[in-house]
Amino acid sequence: MSIKNKHRKHSLLLILTLFFSGCAVYAGLTLDQLYGKPQPQERLAPADSPIANHYLDEVKPIIENRCVVCHACYDAPCQLKLSSAEGIDRGASKQKVYEGTRLLAANTTRMFIDAQSTAEWREKGFNPVLNERVQSEEANTQAGVMARMLQLKQAHPLPDQKVLNHDEWDFSLDRDQQCPTIEEMATYEQSYPEWGMPYGLPQISDEENQVLMDWLANGGMMTAAPAPGQQTLGKVAEWETVLNGSSLKQQLASRYIYEHLFVSHLYFSDERQPTFFKLVRSRTAPGTPIDLIATRRPYDDPGVDRVYYRFQPVRESIVDKTHMPYALNHAKLARLHTLFIEPDYEVTSLPSYDPEIAANPLIAFKQIPVDSRYRFMIDNAQNTIMGFIKGPVCRGQLALNVINDHFWVFFVDPAMANTPSVDEFYASQAENLRLPAENESNTLPISNWISYAKQQGRFLKAKNAFLNDAFENGEHLTTDLIWDGDGYNDNASLTVFRHFDSATVTKGLVGDHPKTAWVIDYSLLERIHYLLVAGFDVYGNFGHQLVTRMYMDFLRMEGESNFLSLLPADVRRQELAYWYQGAGKHLSDYLQGDINAFEQPTGISFHTPQPKNELFGMLQQKLQVVLPDRYDFTQSSMYANNSQALYQLNRLSGIQASLLPEVTFIMVEPAQSGRQAELFTLIRNSAHKNISSLFDEESNRLYEQDNVTLVRGLLGSYPRAFWYLQEADLKDAANQINTIQSEEDYRQFLDRYGLRRTSPDFWSFSDKLNELNQRMFPIEAGLLDYNRIENR
Repeated sequence: MSIKNKHRKHSLLLILTLFFSGCAVYAGLTLDQLYGKPQPQERLAPADSPIANHYLDEVKPIIENRCVVCHACYDAPCQLKLSSAEGIDRGASKQKVYEGTRLLAANTTRMFIDAQSTAEWREKGFNPVLNERVQSEEANTQAGVMARMLQLKQAHPLPDQKVLNHDEWDFSLDRDQQCPTIEEMATYEQSYPEWGMPYGLPQISDEENQVLMDWLANGGMMTAAPAPGQQTLGKVAEWETVLNGSSLKQQLASRYIYEHLFVSHLYFSDERQPTFFKLVRSRTAPGTPIDLIATRRPYDDPGVDRVYYRFQPVRESIVDKTHMPYALNHAKLARLHTLFIEPDYEVTSLPSYDPEIAANPLIAFKQIPVDSRYRFMIDNAQNTIMGFIKGPVCRGQLALNVINDHFWVFFVDPAMANTPSVDEFYASQAENLRLPAENESNTLPISNWISYAKQQGRFLKAKNAFLNDAFENGEHLTTDLIWDGDGYNDNASLTVFRHFDSATVTKGLVGDHPKTAWVIDYSLLERIHYLLVAGFDVYGNFGHQLVTRMYMDFLRMEGESNFLSLLPADVRRQELAYWYQGAGKHLSDYLQGDINAFEQPTGISFHTPQPKNELFGMLQQKLQVVLPDRYDFTQSSMYANNSQALYQLNRLSGIQASLLPEVTFIMVEPAQSGRQAELFTLIRNSAHKNISSLFDEESNRLYEQDNVTLVRGLLGSYPRAFWYLQEADLKDAANQINTIQSEEDYRQFLDRYGLRRTSPDFWSFSDKLNELNQRMFPIEAGLLDYNRIENR
């Protein structure tokens, strides 16, 4: 009898017996009696062994492309992270990481940080998805959740429906998660027979299923991520030597660098297939095994006299939603030396790790020149801002409704701010720039909100008084204030897109002129990072998360106000009124008072009745040399023959735009044979009266003002819909989408051009999409996340 038939026979026998017993115990026998008591198994085969090679070559690619696309990072259902061998063996938990109502901070469950063995994860309440009882073919396929979920899907494929029944299928982010243990699987199978894995997506092919079932039947043996090569380790040693210098100056600089790069994926840019690393704190010096210092935040007390900064290889599959590649090379090493070591400043003592000090970078790092700190962050500004876009704070509508759907970001030229008076001003305002994270992870929202509102008001009054002197009569208040990337750095401007409960940041000025823009200076950029990245605890209580979001309101308005200062005074007030239509009394008072206290005229001469658009044009011209065209759809190889259709898509607005999902990935097969398919992204930009409402975003929506941005390539980690077109159909598709007026119209469009989550071709399309993306951008690309694909 084949393994496949044996699986079916044993599964049927077990289900029938359980059915007649009416519970998870049958004929007095339990799983323990059948297969012994569970205990963690040794599943990591030696590298280069046949078993390891089989896992890497045959099994892992299936798991990555069929499972990791939903099960990775903090928002993996049931905390089941299938992106590493250790994560698979860790298993699942019924506790949610993203739980916005908890009264007290939760215990942390970070992979590779908070436990170092499967046994330790069992003590923390994680349940196995692989069989941990006697290792036999029968036990491995009947006493393992993963095997049972695969068999359930094969026995009950998706129903023959284009759109799944909404009463039976819930794809919302906050849906109830079952997370059955193996003891609960029989009940789960009876209650939800169509909820096998992959959930709400087509079953995997028979061939792929057989590979996985054979692997599971044989014990689910895996292997750890390959170790870096000797050349790479040599570069690691060089960097670790630099980051662990013994002088106080070196130690302080390294602490600053670590607290800004701890979420990044570091790699050496001269390697074609690089290994990615995380920068971590260790109790042990370079040349010895890493003894990880595990704290909630990167600036928490390490509990040792000397911290060492070490390179730890990333052991998980690279997924787009957390992938933040940061290139290292000799030029970067020299740059760090120029910024932090060469300047003539003295470090007399290292700052405390007490929260009141460590949570406020303007106090903790006051000995490092502001110019050095600021230039370090804007050298890789996309990476700095990406920390809160791809970090744990980014998940969920409540976290992200603090920003508009589409805005541009500019930076104050560091040369304009590199003066002793600026340094002195920031030093004088350290108390007014305290951040919520100094209260750690348990916060009372109302009392803290009032305190921070008053604090921010004091800072803005002082800042506006300072700027009124610095820019008296509009002097220097021109586009000269904006950093031009020193003529070569394409981080000089950024575009941020919010996709309701996720977001994307990219270099350059993408899309048409947006409604709002930010101009960011040193203190604002530093506070954004320490509020939303270094200081944010995804396991914190509801008060911590709520105050973090509310405080970000202040920072957003500060960035917007900086931009408005370049416009005529009367236009500033008009724009604020437009941006904050229907704002409550407290916000209106704040906008008319603290934000609007800057009185100096702009030094820019405007010549049109639309000064904001005129200013955008000036800034585009100023930054022209460093504006990338990566996402410009006019640079597509298909543009020459399809310009009208592409422009039609880019001009969608109003009802047509509002019917679209936030992110649509489009694949167009070329008419000419031998050419590569082209990828596009259609982004819906949702319009709002204002974005100051915490919970009632719907009441602030302005659907008739929605529009879209079409870009070349993939932009975003969470696709919501897919179109699959032939180039010859592009014109007709653009015409049809421009005429939709209802949900039914949109469904008919998808019937013709869409590729739904229920399509039999879903996985082959997915493979091609990821392959094309990886081929075009091998360093930046990661696996996409399918948790937000719509069911329409």
